[in-house]
Amino acid sequence: MQPRRSQCLPSPQRGAATPANLFIFLVVLVLAWLLWSGIYKPVVLGLGVFSCLLTLFLARRMVFFAQSSELLSMIRRLPGYWLLLVKDIIVSSWNVTKIVLAPKLVIQPTMVDTDGAKLGEMGQTILGNSITLSPGTVTLDIDDGRLLVHCLLKKDAMALKQDDIVDRIKALES
Repeated sequence: MQPRRSQCLPSPQRGAATPANLFIFLVVLVLAWLLWSGIYKPVVLGLGVFSCLLTLFLARRMVFFAQSSELLSMIRRLPGYWLLLVKDIIVSSWNVTKIVLAPKLVIQPTMVDTDGAKLGEMGQTILGNSITLSPGTVTLDIDDGRLLVHCLLKKDAMALKQDDIVDRIKALES
């Protein structure tokens, strides 16, 4: 028995994007692109507009806007989180630099399982990316709220076990 035609059609997006959300997202993309590009020649501007429109199209297809209310509430708290993340990245960079420049390479590669189950999907993604941005640590896998992380030093692994970063991201989500 063949499925009915209506069963084969994709279901509509939950929390589908409103024109206002699409416009705001496009404006943010264009401003970010202009700020980071720094090149204002017609061909490059055209490619920038194309890339922003393509990103908007793909975000809509990936049901990105179903979480738009969550994202908008998170945007206010992002600058504070970014400052703490930049501090962590600088400290990690300094530690890795000291290791690389030391006469004896003193590393203690460690794999650690970090609990991100109390975070939502977005929080787990932010956690994995934040860990990977810090030199000396790489998120290898995320499965059911558990993150498998490779650390260059045991002290970095122990810091991840203390859940400080998880608590910061939880505050960012709420």
